[in-house]
Amino acid sequence: MKEVLAASRPFSWINTAYPFAAGYLLATGGRLDALFAIGTLFFLIPYNLLMYGINDVFDHASDLRNPRKGGIEGALVPQDRAAEVHRRILWSCIILTVPFVVYLLLHGSTAADLTLLAVLFLVVAYSAPGLRFKERPVLDSFTSAMHFVGPLLYALVLVGASLTTRTTWPVLVAFVLWGMASHAFGAVQDVRADREGGIASVATALGAHPTVVASTVLYVLAAGVLLLVPWPGVLAAVLPVPYAVSTARFWSVRDEDCERANAGWRTFLWLNLVTGFVVTMLLIATTWTS
Repeated sequence: MKEVLAASRPFSWINTAYPFAAGYLLATGGRLDALFAIGTLFFLIPYNLLMYGINDVFDHASDLRNPRKGGIEGALVPQDRAAEVHRRILWSCIILTVPFVVYLLLHGSTAADLTLLAVLFLVVAYSAPGLRFKERPVLDSFTSAMHFVGPLLYALVLVGASLTTRTTWPVLVAFVLWGMASHAFGAVQDVRADREGGIASVATALGAHPTVVASTVLYVLAAGVLLLVPWPGVLAAVLPVPYAVSTARFWSVRDEDCERANAGWRTFLWLNLVTGFVVTMLLIATTWTS
């Protein structure tokens, strides 16, 4: 089962569990119950296995040509064992996901259930044959962003929180902008590999340089939107800035040397951990002042 675990990309588990847990706790005033525990566990492991497992299975042909795969940036199954391991991954996705989804659907409102189903649809649609949102420029970045914004949105709807307050909607909008910027920049390093493999993306459509520019602008816009959040949450407006600075370092990247952007992507992976720590401190401060 080591390959199944690798397909879920454990390094990224926190990126989806954290938004759900934080949203749930803040909206309920710190309520710890079975729904919180099960939802957090679902978005920690099964959700990531579903998201990345399906991606690894149906992107295997192109991943074989991608030098980034086979480590922290994505598992890679040897060609001679692909059919066996991919079958195991898909079955594991079903077996691990269904019980959690059934429980959450039975304990949520109609609005919450529809939100959860929409989030799961986008997870599947991103990579599954026939849909392949990942090959529809711009929609690919939005869908990827919703993979991470979705757990937060679902948590808020699940507990009946208002989505129109100044402490909520700017965060959701900024999170989407941040997610789109991150996905677009991540696609830059694969421009040549994707084109050779016949795979479309926002970066193959715009080109490496315009995509870097767009990503930087989106990070700046995310920071601007967060200025609308009341004190002390407004301090979060500084968080997208390091991402914009890191991305802007690759302003000169062109299609011919797009692989240079991988250094920025690795910076992004570790920057998330620092940002997560600062967000946690801000959430604690916000709770104390409310």
